[in-house]
Amino acid sequence: MIFFWIVLGILLLQRVGELFLAARNARIIRSLGGYEIGAEHYLYIVALHTLFFISLILEVTMSQPSSLPRWWLLSFAFFLAAQILRYWCIWSLGSRWNTRILILPDSLPIIRGPYRVIRHPNYLVVAIELFALPMTFGASLTAFSFTLLNAWLLLRIRIPMEESAVYQTKE
Repeated sequence: MIFFWIVLGILLLQRVGELFLAARNARIIRSLGGYEIGAEHYLYIVALHTLFFISLILEVTMSQPSSLPRWWLLSFAFFLAAQILRYWCIWSLGSRWNTRILILPDSLPIIRGPYRVIRHPNYLVVAIELFALPMTFGASLTAFSFTLLNAWLLLRIRIPMEESAVYQTKE
């Protein structure tokens, strides 16, 4: 159980740091004339991620596992690989990385790093995390339910909005 709390603590610190980075980057983009779209659904994304952590903690602590599942190393390896991809995304976007959809007028989409291969690699990171981390600790209900909720939110709302704002007018 100590491994769970260590991983969770590191992940929560990581997320807080990313929120500070996103706020700094938002100030930079706005100072250059950028603006936000999709602010009305951002609350749902925050709620989803907050509820994910609550669900993960509840499921793991209520089940009181005596040991990690047999597959824990595989799922944790996927989770760690996702962290590498996450920081490659952040590095590739530089000051344009954000948790919000911020548009910088008259700028082209960034197509370096993982963005050369896939348009939304950070969303792939989140999908892997929401499944792999709970599976590492045997929290399959959290893994499946939040993976599905995230997919719905991204595919129905977030990605179409981002695509129309960033790509369709710039290509």
